[in-house]
Amino acid sequence: MAKPHIVVLSEQTRVPFLRGILTSSLQDAGLSFEDAYDLASQIRNQLQEQTESSSDDIPEQTEVLSDDLRERVSELLEARFGPEAASRYRQPHKRAPATILVESRDGQLTPFSRGLHMRFLGASGLTPQVSSLVTSRIYEHLLRVGVKKIPTRKLSYLTYLALRKSLGPKAASNFLIWSAFSDSGKPLLILIGGTIGCGKSTIATALAHRLDIVRIQSTDMLREVMRTMMPERLMPILHTSSFEAWRKLPFGEDGHKDPDRLVADGYQSQAELLTVACDAVLNRARTERVSLILEGVHIQPAFANNLRQIDDALVVPIELAVLKQKELRWRIKGRGAHAPRRRARRYLDRFDAIWRLQSFLLSEADRFDVPIIANVDMDRAIEEIVLVIIERLRPFFAGDPREVFEQRPARRDRPPGEPTIAPGTSRPTAE
Repeated sequence: MAKPHIVVLSEQTRVPFLRGILTSSLQDAGLSFEDAYDLASQIRNQLQEQTESSSDDIPEQTEVLSDDLRERVSELLEARFGPEAASRYRQPHKRAPATILVESRDGQLTPFSRGLHMRFLGASGLTPQVSSLVTSRIYEHLLRVGVKKIPTRKLSYLTYLALRKSLGPKAASNFLIWSAFSDSGKPLLILIGGTIGCGKSTIATALAHRLDIVRIQSTDMLREVMRTMMPERLMPILHTSSFEAWRKLPFGEDGHKDPDRLVADGYQSQAELLTVACDAVLNRARTERVSLILEGVHIQPAFANNLRQIDDALVVPIELAVLKQKELRWRIKGRGAHAPRRRARRYLDRFDAIWRLQSFLLSEADRFDVPIIANVDMDRAIEEIVLVIIERLRPFFAGDPREVFEQRPARRDRPPGEPTIAPGTSRPTAE
């Protein structure tokens, strides 16, 4: 299906219609996130219907002039929210954006950032949709009560109390734990293991964005560096795939062992060679006190379990898995479609060994109490990992909210005018 495009005559450009951009523009015009998103969705549906009804020989019907689009949006705004809302949208430059300054503990002032606030909420376990709703309503509340400047701690405390009232004690507790950990200065070291094709790299990248972690290291890259230092004639087991490393063992080609045991022995022999490199990367992160995600097939559950004992960092091991053979085959095949050099065909030909390796890794994860996350849906898998991280932090960072946020007890244990942000209500309310 063709995607609707917007033609900007003044700039002689043609760009795809993006609902998120229109939602943001409508929020700038004063609409709440829910109203802006709903109206933007209505516009998108209208454009798609127009696109579907257009004939192939009249392609210009799939395009809309930017001025025509603005007029269409203005008409809907006026019909639903009145002429003032439509006027603000038509002439955004006449409406100076309200700025709320957030003061850090060292006295620096920065404008309130919806994106940063949403990301912090996401790191505490809220979904992106709920995070966006919470952030919008807290921001609207601050505007409504006339706040011009607010300390970071007070904003966090307000967020905590609003979460506790509207989403329940668990959501508020998770936010409290993540806030306390963020202030601790300790690095978070996340270890994501799993066999080929289970989505380790994709999950690691998305999780790093969610948690604002800037360092990701792949064990495959570490192995590649080691290969350049150790030629195949000296270390043959390092120069093969993890699921075929058993072939380089002294008894590998004899095949006198159980196939499951052969795959496991070969994998462990190769993974142990990577232990020194993995230790070096993790120790550097601990020294620099920076958070890191280390991902790769060579992260053994036993290795990850031993790291839990260190005191100067929080280590969270995860074993990622695809629990259905058909699904894992499909994922490996998809790797070949998007990155042919990854030799998906060879992986599919040796799928039995890959499946045996995953079975071994899952058994080890269960033995060492490493959480297993089934990667059926990426968004859901990330949500589960975030909650695993919060639970790992809970014993170390469960404290009194007023101590964490450095707040004196307020009347009735809450700041005046605390916003209600429960999903489903039309606007935040104040007591």
